[in-house]
Order: sequence, then structure tokens, then C-alpha cells
Amino acid sequence: MDFTVHFLSFFVIQTDSEASDSGKRFKHYQTLDNEDYAQSELKDFLDGEFGRIVKRKAERNPVSETVPTKIGLFRVEPGYELESNPDFNLLQRLRDAEDKERFHSIADELVRIYMDTSAVRGGALIVVQAQLSKLFDESFLFVMKCDFESKIARIADERSLISRVEMAISAKSMKSILYPNMPEEGMLERWEVKIHQASHARYFEDFLKFVTYEKPLPEVMGDQVLEMVQQYMEDKWQDHQGAERKEEEEAIEIWAASEKRELQEKWTPEQVSAASAVLIEQKPDLGFSFKLGDVTVKGLLADFGSAIRLARHNGRYVAVIEGGSFLFERGVSPVELLHPPELTDILDEIGSGEPEASGAGASDSGTDFAAGFSAGEDSDVPW
Repeated sequence: MDFTVHFLSFFVIQTDSEASDSGKRFKHYQTLDNEDYAQSELKDFLDGEFGRIVKRKAERNPVSETVPTKIGLFRVEPGYELESNPDFNLLQRLRDAEDKERFHSIADELVRIYMDTSAVRGGALIVVQAQLSKLFDESFLFVMKCDFESKIARIADERSLISRVEMAISAKSMKSILYPNMPEEGMLERWEVKIHQASHARYFEDFLKFVTYEKPLPEVMGDQVLEMVQQYMEDKWQDHQGAERKEEEEAIEIWAASEKRELQEKWTPEQVSAASAVLIEQKPDLGFSFKLGDVTVKGLLADFGSAIRLARHNGRYVAVIEGGSFLFERGVSPVELLHPPELTDILDEIGSGEPEASGAGASDSGTDFAAGFSAGEDSDVPW
């Protein structure tokens, strides 16, 4: 993607020990127009970053709250338009700036607001108005933050060999804001802003105070499951308001709020499949995992009822996983040499305690078992 930079403002932020005082401060280094940028060293540093930022994928409902790239929505009161949102107005004014002085003035305002966030660290903050002429007549706004790199050295001369670079920055851990979001090539979402930041910090979430983010996907799906459970409770109890209903409702609340949950044994396989189908329709690759004893199983919710089945046998829980082949990775184990018995042949072992010995003539003694593989003795193994 070839972006044409109209204006760029470069600021350096210093905090704590980096600053001359005990607080934090920033300094405006330069504001460039298109001609200045074309002749600056920043061109080689940034040109490739614009395309990477635009193409970086983000989900409106991410897999977790800690994903580094998120889509934010400008928050407005019902009945009001985008212009009522302060964050939108700030970013839009930078997009609309028509000269260097105007752009620098608004970028300075942006940096001052950013300096009030709790996660601010030293580094370079670069504000850019750029156009993707191939697709749009209007501009994008990029806000990029590069932290200082510690312990950076460069070759100096034959006497000192190396010298320290005081304020080195790198694009490898760059944080960014993109407005407007371009979810697909040629499509702009003016209600959306895309942020990219370290997952353990909330640099730009603290900065953009009037932007909201959709719930993570597991939380959205969990809310839908709880709605189904509530409907199930209404259908089951109808107008009955006795102690039994209250007791079950309380148990459901505890179950829903727990991080580790046990099997509830309330719905038939058909009811579970019907509820799962609603979620799978929205996200076909929705994950599904559980732990049975000490064994963890991971798959897709769409696999339940076909490739993955849960059952009981002889008072024990059983997970039946079906597939056309096995695939083993990493360390080689004897299990990979197994000729599997039929499922019906091992059902009686489930819930009966220790599994039966599978080798013909196997002994309870470890010594005898080992002796069975001695040279010259007959055995079922191929060596």
C-alpha cells in the first residue's frame, strides 16, 4: 500500500529518570509536510509501517480482553451523532488539517492529552495524516508510539569501538492508532478506530476515553448460553416459585460465575446440539475444551455430537473421540505402535478399576514381564 504523507509531527516523551525533573514532559521536534517527509530519514523508517497497520487483522469480538489489536467504537448518547464524541472530534480535526501549523497545533493538543494517561512511557510519538490515493480521496490518521530501546550501541571509531545511542527507537514494538478503520480494502468504518498496543498495557484505551470495545467472544457466547439457560428455567418451572426453583436458580448462578465448572447433567444431547447450533451459526470455528480427569481435550464446538461424544459407563464419565486417523507429535511413545482393540472389547474395563493386561501370558510380576522379552523366549512382539 502506497501512502502519500501530507503532514507528520514528531514528538519525544521523557518520563521519570529520562526527564530533567521528577515528572514527565514532551518536546516537539519537527512537523513535516509532504516535501519535507520525502527528503527525511523517517520515510525509510515509516513507509512500510502504514500498510502493516492498515492490514493488521482485528476482531470486533476478540478471543480475549488481552489481545494486542482491537476495534473501538466511538461512544455517543442515543440520538446524537459522531460529532458529539470528543475523541472523534480530535482525530477528525487532525484528518482535516490543511497546513503544517494547523496540524502541529492539534497534534500538540493530542500529545498533552496522551501525557495524562497512566501507562505513558518515554519514546517517540508520531502523528501522521496520510492518504491512500489509489482508493480514497480522504485521509487516514496514524498515531504511532515507539518506546526507547535500552542498551543500544553503535560502531564509533577504532579507538572507542562503540558508543551508546541515547534515544534509540525501533518499529518492532510500535503501538498505533488508525482512524478510520479499514476492515476490507476499499471500505472505511467512520465509527471505528483500530488500536494496537502491548497486551499487558492499555496505552490507547486510557487515552481514548470516549471509545468503547465490544465484549470478548467467549463472554458474548457465554451470555447467550446463560440466556438459553434462563429460558430453560422458565419453561421448566413456569409459574412455580417454590424452594426447589430458588435452589436451582442459585446453583445456576454459582455455576455461571465459576472459572472451573463441573458437568451439570441437565440437558439431553439433543438440547445441547440445538443450543450449540445457534452459536456455531455465528462462529463456525468456535472452540470447545474440557478436562476429564487429568486429560485435556480441545476441539471445536461443531465437533460435539459427531467427533466428540460424552457418556457414562459403569459409573464413570467417558469421552469418545472419533476420527479417521491418529497423529502423534514430539516424543515417540510405545502407544504409537498399538493395534487398537474394538471399543466393545474395552467397555467392561471402564469403571472396573485397573485395566486388564493386554498381552497374552502377561504376569503380575515386573521381573517376569521383563523376562518375557529375553532372547530365545517366544513372545508376541516382533523382535
